[in-house]
Amino acid sequence: MVLNLIKLAVGVDDLAHMKKLQAARRKQRRQGPRSPHWVYTRHMPKRVDELLRGGSLYWVVRGVIRCRQELVGFEEDFDKEEAHKYCRIQVKRTIIPTAPRACRAFQGWRYYNGDDAPPDLSKGDTGDMPKEMADELKRLGLL
Repeated sequence: MVLNLIKLAVGVDDLAHMKKLQAARRKQRRQGPRSPHWVYTRHMPKRVDELLRGGSLYWVVRGVIRCRQELVGFEEDFDKEEAHKYCRIQVKRTIIPTAPRACRAFQGWRYYNGDDAPPDLSKGDTGDMPKEMADELKRLGLL
């Protein structure tokens, strides 16, 4: 069974907005055009080996799991100015849309079992439906 992470995309409106924000952050950090994307968080997962065996970082956008990015690596570091440790989660740049699934808010990240994860979105799924309609149908349990 694949082990994943799930995290809230705070302040993100949709997938296009997420792509734009991530590109801006890479530019701000002066990362090269082929460099992976880094997600900063406070705590390092204890189950890193399991996560790196095909796991992904699932993103919750406005209360709905919307997409995932494949996990590549983890680095722990120390911020001298703030005097605390933090973790950088390295993910592939490609954002893979998933079937929408409602999710309650939480803090930080959580482990997310592969059996619980929504499938990747394929053509003909809710991708052809207006986002608002798909969200509402998912919340009602009809999708």
